[in-house]
Amino acid sequence: MTGESSLSGKSGALLRIVTMGLFLAFMVLPVVATALFSVSVRWDRTIFPEGVTLDWWAKVLSERGFQRSVTNSLSFSIATALASLALVAPTAFWVHTRLPRAKPLLEVLTILPFGFPAVVLALGLIRLYSPLPLPVVNTPFMLVSSYVVITLPFMYRAVMNSLEALDTTALSNAARSLGANDWQIFRRVILPNIRGGMLSGSLLVFSAAFSEFALANALVGTRLKTLPIYLVEFTRFDARQASALALISFTAVWLVSMALLSSPARRTSTPGLSAPV
Repeated sequence: MTGESSLSGKSGALLRIVTMGLFLAFMVLPVVATALFSVSVRWDRTIFPEGVTLDWWAKVLSERGFQRSVTNSLSFSIATALASLALVAPTAFWVHTRLPRAKPLLEVLTILPFGFPAVVLALGLIRLYSPLPLPVVNTPFMLVSSYVVITLPFMYRAVMNSLEALDTTALSNAARSLGANDWQIFRRVILPNIRGGMLSGSLLVFSAAFSEFALANALVGTRLKTLPIYLVEFTRFDARQASALALISFTAVWLVSMALLSSPARRTSTPGLSAPV
């Protein structure tokens, strides 16, 4: 009986190892193939690349269009993270401390962006704001605003998780006993204790906005090309340079993901209290 159990345990472990290996191969091989194609002289007649060159990378990195698209993507992503943080952090704190009964409604509202395709959201925004005399259609303002909408669940959930891990009532009462008002409590007591959640939410929002294509293509198009738009356009002309662009985009998102995994939100911290000014 003991031998059968040991054999069964070994079989289960082997099955897990094989399954994990197949999964890793499924995830890694496309990235490796893209990287090899981006440095190959030619890869259409044999199973392995014919020669290695960095010419495609040099061409991509020297293009002004690439530099502008990276600048646009970084600008829009950072602006989205900052706008989302400024909107969600005080709102989540207010609901958590003053309107706890509104939490279920807010949860539903923050989940709604997952149910609307980006193209539908873009067309709705264009139809809603195009009759207005204000020049907001096809502008960075509209694009960043739409990014804030679709990334709202990421920021809200990260900030709210940090708030729920705190005893906000005790912290607020202690701060009031020291003479702090509501703004000082939020700025000097709550924000330092939820900075991990804010950082995680900001990284998630940045990553989602940086790699978003549908909204950017529909709202600003070729006027303000982002890196995903530039990548899609390049696939029609040179697949090797497009592979280099895809690898650059993947690397950027991967670095953000690594930063997210090592962020303070994943570490346990003891809430502190700062004396109000």
